[in-house]
Amino acid sequence: MKYTLIDSLDNFEKLAPAWNDLLAESIANIPFLRHEYLLAWWDSLGGGEWEKGELAIITAHRDDELIGIAPLFSSTYEDRKSLLFLGSIEISDFLDFIVREDDLNEFIHGLLDFLDSHATLTWSALDLQNLVKDSPSLKILQTESASRGWDFAESTLQPAPFVTLPGDFNEYLAGIKKKQRHEIRRKMRRAAADEREVNWYIVDDKEKLDKNIEVFFQLMTNDPKKQAFLTAIMKSQMKATIHAAFDAGWLQLAFLEVDGEKAASYLNFDYGNRIWVYNSGLDMKFRDLSPGWVLLGYLLEWANENRRAEFDFMRGDEPYKYRFGGVDRFVMRAKITR
Repeated sequence: MKYTLIDSLDNFEKLAPAWNDLLAESIANIPFLRHEYLLAWWDSLGGGEWEKGELAIITAHRDDELIGIAPLFSSTYEDRKSLLFLGSIEISDFLDFIVREDDLNEFIHGLLDFLDSHATLTWSALDLQNLVKDSPSLKILQTESASRGWDFAESTLQPAPFVTLPGDFNEYLAGIKKKQRHEIRRKMRRAAADEREVNWYIVDDKEKLDKNIEVFFQLMTNDPKKQAFLTAIMKSQMKATIHAAFDAGWLQLAFLEVDGEKAASYLNFDYGNRIWVYNSGLDMKFRDLSPGWVLLGYLLEWANENRRAEFDFMRGDEPYKYRFGGVDRFVMRAKITR
């Protein structure tokens, strides 16, 4: 394989078609590795999470074929000059290399050789966060580090609950705890029978997208923690991500309305036959209807009807995720120092 350092925005942008084509066949075909997502992330350095950073994307070609991508950037982290995944750390739930499984061993071996010998790329830590625990990259990174005498440390960051969907909403409900099953059904029936008009929808009109984004932000800010999170630059980042996802066809921005007023919203990604639950907002004025639970119930019903295989609640151990049947997978950190 021939390895190349991509350190300019122009060259990063030019990779888009080949990048997404390879991602579709890679070990981790996830929305946070889509070219349009990472390009939006880079534009604001994660909504202001990083003060400084330099692109350090490494591509590997065999003849003229793109074989692998290490989507990296360079910055100072924990007082070390580090290489990290683009998308690190806070707003991209899962990250990994972009490479087919059959090429992974050779790709990582050559990548570490390239990083070790490159004349101008300076680093003391390769700090790879938000890898899913069952990623095949982890074991190979550990083996390759040991062969070079480098230190390898693996640690668990967070749980990321998910639900496997059977394709039938009632069958899904039958698979979760009886108390929670009854509670979900009760709340959905109560909303359907309410004297107010209760309905829900997924945004599908480009011309109405910006208006819906602003309403979504308003609902988010009803939570003090989310209000603090939504700085001006973070709003810009999220808006860019939402537009990128809509244009590429994998946005699921959903609202529950009560008499025409927005009561709850979920910002999800509908990607790779899976629903990825990214963020949410709620108007507590309608708490008597439990609008967040009701909308989540409708979304799970939709996902089953539309044959999505998983409903991924992603990082965090919020109790509602387990009440809806979430089972933990874990997100890891692999840190290599030389």
